[in-house]
Amino acid sequence: MHEMSQEQRVGFARAIIAMLDHWGFSAADQVNVLALPAGTMPAMIGQFRENMALPDDPRVSERIEHLAGIADALRTTYPLNAAMDAIWMNTANRRFDGRTPLEVMVSDGLSGVIAVRAYLDCTFDWGRLGLA
Repeated sequence: MHEMSQEQRVGFARAIIAMLDHWGFSAADQVNVLALPAGTMPAMIGQFRENMALPDDPRVSERIEHLAGIADALRTTYPLNAAMDAIWMNTANRRFDGRTPLEVMVSDGLSGVIAVRAYLDCTFDWGRLGLA
């Protein structure tokens, strides 16, 4: 996010928050899943939705990278139905012990976000396995 103008960073924040809204994350869950700094109140999500850039913080950037990877994987998995990503996020999944992917990301933090991305994106773990 370092190379973006302030206007681009605000637009990027709007897009990320809109994606999380679409998937069904509450404001409090968005604070959690984005690893926003301690003390960030859920009400601040409205400011990110309107006119404020997300913090330029390595933890936040890492979460955004994984969330964007999840969005890309869902877009390629369901190319003809833009609503399926939200449906998939809120459907219990055997792979996650009957929890929804949204629940996994909220309750398990970064490891949950990575687990959802690894499940959806078969190329994500290739580098870790020496296959890239």
